[in-house]
Amino acid sequence: MAKVLRAKNMSQCIGCYSCMLACARMVHKSLSVRKSAIQIRTRGGLQSRLAAVTCTACRQPACAEACRFEALVPRKGGGVIFHKDQCIGCGLCAQACTARAITMDEDTHWPIVCKHCGICARFCPHQLLSLEEVEDE
Repeated sequence: MAKVLRAKNMSQCIGCYSCMLACARMVHKSLSVRKSAIQIRTRGGLQSRLAAVTCTACRQPACAEACRFEALVPRKGGGVIFHKDQCIGCGLCAQACTARAITMDEDTHWPIVCKHCGICARFCPHQLLSLEEVEDE
């Protein structure tokens, strides 16, 4: 069975950004949270709660459909697999993402896409992120 990342009960998020740092460092080999596939953002306003913006593991991902070069292909269980050797850095995938979870790397011009690996979940001090098993279909 495939596993996908899920965020739950984000009202307990303290905004420590440990998940973002773990993803950036361990998955994308960077010290910048701008290179993280998960983003912790405010919902708006100074007193607002935080939200986790990450791949929602679409079964028919719009980002993959938008990619003319098959750099993003649907993954079993939802989400996509990124093939950087086929990417031209056009950004159409980021524009098509319905969750607004894809950002473009400013240096490589490649999309930063969640791999559903669970690194971020392991570093969340309140266990607000988890990998859940889903049907492959």
